[in-house]
Amino acid sequence: MKSLRIGFGFDVHELLADAHFVLGGIAIPSDKGAVGYSDADVLIHAIIDALLGACSLGDIGRQFPDTEEKYKGIDSKFLLQKVMKMARKQGYGLSNLDATVCLQEPKIAAYIPAMTKTLSEVMQVHPTQISIKATTTEGLGYIGAGQGVSAYAVVLMVGNQ
Repeated sequence: MKSLRIGFGFDVHELLADAHFVLGGIAIPSDKGAVGYSDADVLIHAIIDALLGACSLGDIGRQFPDTEEKYKGIDSKFLLQKVMKMARKQGYGLSNLDATVCLQEPKIAAYIPAMTKTLSEVMQVHPTQISIKATTTEGLGYIGAGQGVSAYAVVLMVGNQ
């Protein structure tokens, strides 16, 4: 009998001038970049939390604590690969991923195909299993003021449990 599991993830990072901006595993030119303990890839972090939640494995902070030096500045794609292996070890595979990035600037629509390609390769799934959308907050709040970026992700996992 097939088992279905849904996971939800959310992440937010501050944006600062002269920081690198990595989103969905790719570098995006911008006057501001996200800052965090790792590479601050808010989209991949939300996806990781969704995957971990669906598999009842806690959250990104539990699996990859920011108190461990080995995770400082780490490429989030590597963490995503590890989480996909953990999910597969439990007998789960990705049915689909739906994610939304909330960001005032820069506009990222042109980068979504590259993000989708990168994520599908890292996760070893077909690109049609991944949906990435972008929105603004119409100038409202910390995102609208250009002070931060957030991402939401929902995954449906299928297993033989």
